[in-house]
Amino acid sequence: MSMQRCCPEAELFERDLTDEAAVFKALGDPVRVVILATLARAEHEVCVCDFTSGFDLNQSTISHHLKILKDVGLVTSVRRGTWGYYSLAAGARHRLDEALGLVFPKKVHA
Repeated sequence: MSMQRCCPEAELFERDLTDEAAVFKALGDPVRVVILATLARAEHEVCVCDFTSGFDLNQSTISHHLKILKDVGLVTSVRRGTWGYYSLAAGARHRLDEALGLVFPKKVHA
């Protein structure tokens, strides 16, 4: 990324944040945030069919949202017969905390 610098004292953060951007992008859709919040509160795995009946969306759209969350490591799944069952990934909260921590370190000047 090339930037013309008008403020030489401003130091560009140079770490690759591609993985963190993917996490934030996954949370950029209200349906995925509701899915994640539901899984975070569920005592057991949740069937994709339960999400389909809870949203005004078809099963393939819900599966697409779940795949995005799974691809960034926030949810896990198992297949039983024709249905997929989803749960919050063991390290999901840590994954989110880590992504936020890289972007917003504890010592942020406002």
